[in-house]
Amino acid sequence: MTDTEKRALNEDELQELVAASDSGARNVAGTLGKAIAAVALLWSVFQVLLASPIGLKVLPGDMINNARQIHLAFAIFLSAMSYPLFKSASKTSVPWYDWILGLGGAFLAMYGYFFYAKIVGNGGLADTSDSYFALAGLTFLFIAAYRTLGPVMVILAIVFLGYVFFGASEVVPDQIRWAGASLRKAMSHMWITTEGVFGIALNVSTQFVFLFVLFGALLDKAGAGNYFIKMAFGALGHLRGGPAKAAVVGSAATGLISGSSIANVVTTGTFTIPLMKRVGFSAEKAGSVEVASSVNGQIMPPVMGAAAFLMVEYVGISYFEVIKHAFLPAIISYIALVYIVHLEAVKNNMPTIGNKVVSLWRTVMGMFLFFAGFGGLCYATQFPVRLITSMVPEGSGWVLAVLIGLVYIGLIKLAANTDELEIDDPNAEVMELPDVAKLWKAGLYYLLPIVVLVYFLMIERKSPGLSAFWATFLLFFILLTQKPLKAMFRGENDAVSRIKEGLFDLVDGMIDGARNMIGIGLATATAGIIVGTVSLTGIGQVMADFVEFLSGGNLILMLLFVAILSLILGMGLPTTANYIVVSSLMVSVVVELGAQSGLIVPLIAVHLFVFYFGIMADVTPPVGLASFAAAAVSGGDAIRTGFTAFFYSLRTVALPFVFIFNTDLLLIDVTLVQGIVVFIIATIGILVFTAATMGFYITKSRIWETAALLVVAFALFRPGFFMDMIQPPFHETVPTVVAQALEEAPAGSQMRIVVKGPDFDTLEEKETHLALTVPDVDGGDARLAALGLIFTVDGERMIMDEPMFGTPLAEQLSSFDFYGDEPVQITNVQAPAKQLRKELMFIPALILLGLVTVLQRRRAASKREFEGEPA
Repeated sequence: MTDTEKRALNEDELQELVAASDSGARNVAGTLGKAIAAVALLWSVFQVLLASPIGLKVLPGDMINNARQIHLAFAIFLSAMSYPLFKSASKTSVPWYDWILGLGGAFLAMYGYFFYAKIVGNGGLADTSDSYFALAGLTFLFIAAYRTLGPVMVILAIVFLGYVFFGASEVVPDQIRWAGASLRKAMSHMWITTEGVFGIALNVSTQFVFLFVLFGALLDKAGAGNYFIKMAFGALGHLRGGPAKAAVVGSAATGLISGSSIANVVTTGTFTIPLMKRVGFSAEKAGSVEVASSVNGQIMPPVMGAAAFLMVEYVGISYFEVIKHAFLPAIISYIALVYIVHLEAVKNNMPTIGNKVVSLWRTVMGMFLFFAGFGGLCYATQFPVRLITSMVPEGSGWVLAVLIGLVYIGLIKLAANTDELEIDDPNAEVMELPDVAKLWKAGLYYLLPIVVLVYFLMIERKSPGLSAFWATFLLFFILLTQKPLKAMFRGENDAVSRIKEGLFDLVDGMIDGARNMIGIGLATATAGIIVGTVSLTGIGQVMADFVEFLSGGNLILMLLFVAILSLILGMGLPTTANYIVVSSLMVSVVVELGAQSGLIVPLIAVHLFVFYFGIMADVTPPVGLASFAAAAVSGGDAIRTGFTAFFYSLRTVALPFVFIFNTDLLLIDVTLVQGIVVFIIATIGILVFTAATMGFYITKSRIWETAALLVVAFALFRPGFFMDMIQPPFHETVPTVVAQALEEAPAGSQMRIVVKGPDFDTLEEKETHLALTVPDVDGGDARLAALGLIFTVDGERMIMDEPMFGTPLAEQLSSFDFYGDEPVQITNVQAPAKQLRKELMFIPALILLGLVTVLQRRRAASKREFEGEPA
């Protein structure tokens, strides 16, 4: 151990670290401990029933209608039971004040449930007594959030709440001053209505997130986490930097079902970090690889740290669309991280583990075929399902359940023929690589619930809640039966004890799932205060003005400032709260200022942009929580680990800027063939960018080679930039002939107009850019009518009337004053022009890449000859 390296935490200390972050550091024994566990189990049972098809029949209607209140009540009570309020507080018993805070908080959370009739009688608003109860409720919520999430989230919420009350004070600068709110109005907004604490975020936590977190906890309890790590290590451990590559793939697998980057770090890091250090990675670099891969797990569909479900509500598109748009950036980001690890290993000539010899390309093709096969299996499942439902429409559910059961029994029999999966010791003197040829059989049945989940989400397009319910229900069955079935197939006679073990595993998994949800439930509730403040005060416009002032109207500077602010706002927050905060404050900034500067992008691209930078706060010092967790595992310096992890995450920083300007990367409006081409080119682009930032491609890069690689990466990611310089995509036309321009434009193409006029609130003149998709109707006037546009020609001016109600443009232009003294007018019309395909720019980029490749290969061969190695 070097002088700069601290003592790595042992297994018990690491589990305590995860517990303190995710499920509570207090562990109460005896009858009281069992009672607290029973409450957590009851919460899981309630949530499963709520998501189930029989929920409407089993649960009372008023309980379903007030599910958010019940959800928060469980979270506050279990927070008081599981998380000590002070460092000096007991970790083995519950102090008297925590009983008051737990029971009192639960009662106040359910205030709307208990007094539902009274609130409805008041028109859904708070009276004086309601406002005092609401204020007490917020206080109890803040205390619960403080003990669970730390001070950052609470301080942020209090600052915003303070702005609600004191925003009219003379102390507040004129630029952000507002009228202020009374206690009754503010508390009604924040606690009684669904605009604040009990808003969209808490509803998503209640309806969707809980089931996915429970699914992850049960899958891990079944043993899938260990199986994924062993498979990754067995497949990649023999390569240079193998443990680090296994860490990346293992974290990707656990990130699919996990909502916590800290849990990801500790789960995979306790095994991979010591092995990375063994093959030559420093403590900081080993920790950084784990941090970068674990945080990347939060951008990996289908869960995305629970942000995917929030995006459905905030963006207004289906869950399938969110997953489709988020998929490609997440995949190529992981591919780039594997390449970073490879370059580190090659640069430092690191040794391999074990004596297994398999070519790199065979390994890569094996991994590709596995994931492609899994995707193909999920897709192909629909055909036998449709056949059965057409043959047996009434009893198809039972037939399918029996078939899944038979497949499961067959896979369990396959697993019973192999040894049980034991957790390896990464510090053992002799490290043997798992044999994938034997290992894959041991846990293939773990893929069944994942196939069911993906099938319902992506093929049947069911709701996330219902999809997670059926996958979780299958996991119930697996946990109860896997051990007794294995014992039976192995000829063992302890089936009864195995059934008991399975039952205990199921109960423990449900308790773990509930405890893991405490922080997420409180985070979404507390973040609701920030969302409520934005909707009540209009502070989002203030943020836009602030960023516009800082950037001076420059588009790139505006995006940079939004990225930095998202990074700052996300510091110290769990992923879910992180996304709620940055999206509430920053999305409107990018949309509004971007439109003013001519940047017109889909809303999902903007949400993903701020989300990516928000989660980078988990990496970045001084707060980077995942970096501190990794340093605790590796024994390295936390700050240096954070900075190295940020360097490794540069590709994650670059990707949002890429897909903001090139939405093909989000698979928006692309065909299947185009999507495959985009994937191949984007993969090459991210690998080239990675090689440039690492200063190493085939051998150490010279400065001009690094610059050339960056140009190649830019051209592959943004071919339109160069093509637009050669052939502009639009040509300007006189505003008064907009109808003629629309008539001549091909249906489905885009036309851009610039609208200028007075702001509805300030009456100051402003302008915005709009993208019009040309309707598929005949005639310019008919196309104008289809778009909802009404114009009056006044000499050389094109005066615009308010767009027809209900059209998309009516909402986009709602901030203009159409009835003031100064008219709203179109000042510029850009009609589509003929342009060569932008993909032609790939040709010179790939030629330049080939030139750098040839030069570096020659130099690398000369170096090997000089060192006496065969070329």
